[in-house]
Amino acid sequence: MAELWKARLKELRFYKSAMLGTGILIFLIAVSVYTIITIPYGEAVELWKAGEGFWIDNPRNAQPSWVNLFSSKKLPETIILDTRKGGAGIGKVIIPIRGGMSRINIEVSFDYQYDDFPSEVNLFLTAKYNRTSPHISVYWVKPNGQKMKLKELGVKETSAYYISIDHELSKRLQSYLEDKVGGELEYEVTPEIALFAVEDESALKLETVKPMKGRYKLLIEGLSFERDCDVNIKLVVYGKVYGVAGTDHLRRDLRIAILWGAPIALAFGVTASVSVALLQIIIAAVSAWYGRSVDFLLQKATEVSMILPFLPILLMISVFYKFSIWVLLVIVVALSAFGSGVKTYRAMFLQVKELPYIEAAKAYGAGDLRIVFRYMIPKVLPTIIPSLVLSVSGFVFLEAALAMLGLGDPLAPTWGKIIEDAYDKGALYKGYYYWILEPSIFLVVTALGFALLGFALDKIFNPRLREM
Repeated sequence: MAELWKARLKELRFYKSAMLGTGILIFLIAVSVYTIITIPYGEAVELWKAGEGFWIDNPRNAQPSWVNLFSSKKLPETIILDTRKGGAGIGKVIIPIRGGMSRINIEVSFDYQYDDFPSEVNLFLTAKYNRTSPHISVYWVKPNGQKMKLKELGVKETSAYYISIDHELSKRLQSYLEDKVGGELEYEVTPEIALFAVEDESALKLETVKPMKGRYKLLIEGLSFERDCDVNIKLVVYGKVYGVAGTDHLRRDLRIAILWGAPIALAFGVTASVSVALLQIIIAAVSAWYGRSVDFLLQKATEVSMILPFLPILLMISVFYKFSIWVLLVIVVALSAFGSGVKTYRAMFLQVKELPYIEAAKAYGAGDLRIVFRYMIPKVLPTIIPSLVLSVSGFVFLEAALAMLGLGDPLAPTWGKIIEDAYDKGALYKGYYYWILEPSIFLVVTALGFALLGFALDKIFNPRLREM
């Protein structure tokens, strides 16, 4: 038997579809192993359910960085300048003056050479003091030397100045830009556009306005009123591209869910397919061998299960009970155990039951269970291997479909969950195609890999399907 299996598996080398399917599956397995090692599941779940505050340094709804390789204009990447970490373009001086007071001067500068505007600009501040918080003024300096005052504010222990949603600043910057270009703007300007825009006639229309390239500065000038007072800032100029997979509406790195989607999909699909196939084979073998009342009861249970609508029942259970993806797996297997496959396998076992070697086994005293598990099931096992492989993709799509309907595991970072979030937030309507395409492509590739391998196995294990 082992030699027969070995010989048949060797035939896979002669089928290009099998080689391609095997290559796809090896790639998915490699991705799964890499993911499990580098991002443990518990850590991935914690990262995925973390709020927007955890991902605050990431741009919202950013495309993958590799789109710059194909784009006609260079989209901006996120720039982060933090006085606590230091580095090029960061300077801070605190000068004592009198009565315990000190003058605060902070300057951060960066080079901007992109062809589009940032998506947001935010300033995060921290201060160390006892009773009286420092007071600062925030200035912005463009490459042409133009200095603009953004805001005056007191700095708490932790505070933030969300420049992009400062409506008062937006109005002032719109008036400033209109004075500079000598005309009324045809759009409502936002701070991230006004702070970076070229100050000429191109700024009159949203279609023609372009960013000014060069070195920008953010200046902090202020006073502290206590000894040993300290102030630190972090300027985040958010880009429009990020990482290898982009980000979603909560600024989460989609790479986590894209990577973990592979091991979850493979584990769910393969486990469900193998479990259902084995249960159906055992039920069919027992039904065919024992016959009479056992056969009657098992076949009636199968017929009832075939009549009941599988997906609506599963949807109903998912609506009333929120459970993890692994509990969902158990429920899927339980609902599929008495499927139509039982009828197909039973017909095979009724033929196997009459073969001479089964009569010989009975003659030398083999027990019923030994005959079922040692002689009958191994006989038909090769013929079901192709259908088992082909059914994996069906269970992968089932898990994804439930997640897309909002009925899957809400904490599991899966491909279906990404698509569900994208649909809920109108990704296609807003032009965030990567948000939908990335998980969809992985789902299609996974199904294609199992389909190509399954069809090749079908030709090998079922000779009647061999090409002439």
